[in-house]
Amino acid sequence: MTEHIEFTVNGEPVELDLEPRTLLLDVLRDELSLTGTHAACEQGACGACTVLLDGIGVRSCLMFGVQAAGTAVTTIEGVGAPGAMHPLQQAFHEQHGLQCGFCTPGMVLTAMELLRRNPHPTREEIEAGMAGNLCRCTGYAGIVDAIEVAANAGAVA
Repeated sequence: MTEHIEFTVNGEPVELDLEPRTLLLDVLRDELSLTGTHAACEQGACGACTVLLDGIGVRSCLMFGVQAAGTAVTTIEGVGAPGAMHPLQQAFHEQHGLQCGFCTPGMVLTAMELLRRNPHPTREEIEAGMAGNLCRCTGYAGIVDAIEVAANAGAVA
């Protein structure tokens, strides 16, 4: 049995027939070929699968696709464009806030929400706001620096 849902992804309308148990992560990756949303722990602990749902960061590995009905989902593919990075993406690049890049999409989307809620966070507020996203490569200093630089430049999403 499937359920018909409609929502937007990166500003584009989407209509799908989904089994109620299909995770939003799988809808994005398998049905819509938006592979920037990464599957990692699949328990909501690492943040690699973070997307914005009506502007709020959610773990797509913990949410069913049918729960996205009527919402606006933003994935990393909806942020910036090739040759025209979002200021936050540019700051991650310039401040060495990425290495392997696996966690970066979730980090960027989480940081976008953080800066939307608090356009001028302190370093401590950045660290607290990013605490739910894990990175095994960078040591976090470059990530915090990038968010701080973006905030100081007024890069509110």
